[in-house]
Amino acid sequence: MLIPVTLVGVTFLVFCLTRLVPGGPVERILQEQAIGALAGDKAAGGGAKAVGDEEMERLEEMFNLQEPMFTGYLQWLGALPRRVQIAKAELDDTGCAQLAVVRANGRSATVPVQREGGGLRADAPEWWAREGWLLELQSPHERALRWAERHRVMDPAAIARQEASPALRRWRAVAYRKIYDGVLQGNLGRSYKYNEPVAAMMLERLPVSLYLGLLGALITYLVSIPLGVAKAVRHKSAFDSVSSILIFTGYAVPGFALGAVLLVYLGARLEWFPLYGLTSPGFEGMPFGEQVRDLLSHTALPLLCYVVSTFAMTTMMMKNNLMDNLGADYVRTAVAKGLTFRQAVWRHAFRNSFIPIASTLGGVICTVVGGSLLIERVFDIQGFGMLSFQALMDKDYSLIMGTLLLTSVIIIIGNLLSDLLVAGIDPRVKFE
Repeated sequence: MLIPVTLVGVTFLVFCLTRLVPGGPVERILQEQAIGALAGDKAAGGGAKAVGDEEMERLEEMFNLQEPMFTGYLQWLGALPRRVQIAKAELDDTGCAQLAVVRANGRSATVPVQREGGGLRADAPEWWAREGWLLELQSPHERALRWAERHRVMDPAAIARQEASPALRRWRAVAYRKIYDGVLQGNLGRSYKYNEPVAAMMLERLPVSLYLGLLGALITYLVSIPLGVAKAVRHKSAFDSVSSILIFTGYAVPGFALGAVLLVYLGARLEWFPLYGLTSPGFEGMPFGEQVRDLLSHTALPLLCYVVSTFAMTTMMMKNNLMDNLGADYVRTAVAKGLTFRQAVWRHAFRNSFIPIASTLGGVICTVVGGSLLIERVFDIQGFGMLSFQALMDKDYSLIMGTLLLTSVIIIIGNLLSDLLVAGIDPRVKFE
């Protein structure tokens, strides 16, 4: 029952931060134009054409930046309808305008509108009302206030001058439809940077992180749990000491730093492994056996960096928990009743020792999906972690919210699975 509340709290907090922190799409365009003007280059930012206020308004409406923060969040969530297919036209001296609208079926149409008092009247065919079209009359003062908010202008005299300027001095007719089109309807929006659906971009990157994460988690548990049991049974032996030195050495080296060293020596100098990516160019045209070899050669170094730091934590957690349980009274009682030491370990102590490890499943699932950003950057692997990082660096609002939502859902589901797994393993947890 707390899952929806948690998701709403997390996404609303980040949604507010994206609106409050400067550097959004409109501000970036303004900054590029300022840099281009200072450099004397008409191609602002070295290639981007100067963008006018109309284009900036379109961006604001695409990301709902013109709406109040709470309203914009509810529209992103899909709990409130948002404006779509917005069409605008300035009124002439007679109070008339021709609105070029795009209908719900994708066809274009021209609708004449006439100002009547404080509103507008449309001479529209029968589909106008059926499709739910609405009209709004915008005054020059309202347009000037929106311009001032966009450019962060607070001077009333500057706002008045802009209101009287040729660009804003006319009244404007706006036609739009309102529909529910948010997360609850399955729409995560479009990326500002790449102009692609956010859901499609995440689905494209997710298999890469799943492949590395699941493989890393599988190897970690298959090696660390038996190793932790062996270390606990052979405590203070030469095997225990040597294995502790090795795993703590690996734990002390950050995965991304180890990746850089491996790339230099094993990749660049010895040329044993590829330097970047998860597959080679032309991978699709290779025979199946060659594809497997190519994938494994690209996977080896990133996978090693994935698991090297988690080996120590999982192994030592398993060892310490098992040692605590081996000294407990119920293990001594089981041995006294005739069980061998091996049977006491695997039938009784191991199950209780595995409970703390089962409780970490939520974090493991998050790592499986999100991957390691630094490792993906070192090996130039385009996974989900890199996608989240690029969204933050580009201030891509829709992509930030989409990756955050998916990550939050996965973490919450992982924690829920951890609780269920612990309840199934721990004999003390009973639901009557």
